[in-house]
Amino acid sequence: MSVPDIDKLLGIEVYATETAGVGGVIRESVDDFRVEEILVDGSKAEIEKAPEKRVLGASPSRQRYLLCVLVKRNWDTFIALKNIGKQLTLSQGQIQIAGIKDAKAVTAQHITVENCAVEDAAKVNVKDINLRPVGYVHEKLSPYYLLGNHFAIKIKAAKHAASTVEKRIAEVAEAVDSAGGVPNFFGHQRFGTTRPITHLVGKAIIERDFEEAAMLFLSKSSVHEHPSSRSARIELQSTRDFKQALHNFPRQLRFERLMLRYLVEKPDDFVGAFMRLPVKLQGLFVQAYQSYLFNRFLSERIKSGFSLNKVEAGDYVVNVERSGLPMVNVAKVVGEEAVAEVNERVEAGKMRVALPLIGIKQKPSQGTMGRIEGDILEEEGIQTGDFRVNEVSRISGRGGLRAVLTPVQGFKLHSVSASSSDQNESQAELSFMLLRGSYATVLLREMIKPENPITAGF
Repeated sequence: MSVPDIDKLLGIEVYATETAGVGGVIRESVDDFRVEEILVDGSKAEIEKAPEKRVLGASPSRQRYLLCVLVKRNWDTFIALKNIGKQLTLSQGQIQIAGIKDAKAVTAQHITVENCAVEDAAKVNVKDINLRPVGYVHEKLSPYYLLGNHFAIKIKAAKHAASTVEKRIAEVAEAVDSAGGVPNFFGHQRFGTTRPITHLVGKAIIERDFEEAAMLFLSKSSVHEHPSSRSARIELQSTRDFKQALHNFPRQLRFERLMLRYLVEKPDDFVGAFMRLPVKLQGLFVQAYQSYLFNRFLSERIKSGFSLNKVEAGDYVVNVERSGLPMVNVAKVVGEEAVAEVNERVEAGKMRVALPLIGIKQKPSQGTMGRIEGDILEEEGIQTGDFRVNEVSRISGRGGLRAVLTPVQGFKLHSVSASSSDQNESQAELSFMLLRGSYATVLLREMIKPENPITAGF
């Protein structure tokens, strides 16, 4: 089955299911893609329902972190936080999240705000952003507290009869359930949906070519972005005039403009320009390149015919918590003598096969998979030590492990019906829950099998 070229550029070179896709579009409207965050204690950030107020501890020392539910519509997470911080006169470092949420979507998530009164948080007034104070908590949020996300999705403009759409979606769901989940690829959002360049920037950084990295971020254009943005990037590519670029770049390209302001004053200090970006964004570039390598490793594992829910000698395995989360910090390499025993634990759901996110602290697998990974790294011209970026330490990539399968929980196909605007098209409404770090678009990709992921809303 043919895989779109853009998927291959992101290292996603295969499908996990053999069923025909339904086609169609996600995110025809922002409201067609809804995400609600779930924490490990069961707390759910709901889009429609106001959170139950609760205060943990009454003494001032225990009122450092104000827990809120942030509901945003069509906002990049980092830009939304920047606007909230500006209204509260707080730095972005004083606002913490458990996970980044989709931009072109309606999302609800938890945030903690440091040294902020309930009354002040309740007064935040930004278009399409709703900040709802919950109460004070003992610790600031981090990814450690995130269990996963619940998705409610509408697939529209599927050019098949409703009965065909229903049948094909059910077949994919059944295949995914039988396999124990979907391949845990990093989705399009990880790399930039309309302009997938973050992993290219990351590779240039670990190659210590900061000028190339900066110019990729600022001036590599895409036919899928807004014409004014594309025009400004193309002109900068040819002129390298940062002052003129600052004048040309649209206001919505906030992060590019931060770098450009710095480069106007110090046109040769590309390291300094990167340090003008928010800390979390700085780290995303190298992480995106690690994600690209992971996608390639996983694609090759599938193409080589190795199972995703059975180990081979030399594979990494991780334990699974009672919540279902893989314990990626507790791992081991499976020796030849332990394959049968470990596979029993994998089948029982107590362990999962994992692949490396190559970095300073993370080596490739061993055995056959290790040789496959080594060939890819050699092709890329990369070694693990390259991920230590002394020039900007916060950009360095420590690495780690990632389970190769992610379970799909609570999948429901709520309805399939003829489109209200075109009787020759159908639309489907479905919902499901994924564990943290996993992408809804990876599952939707299996159902839709889009010819063009960008125009299909991915």
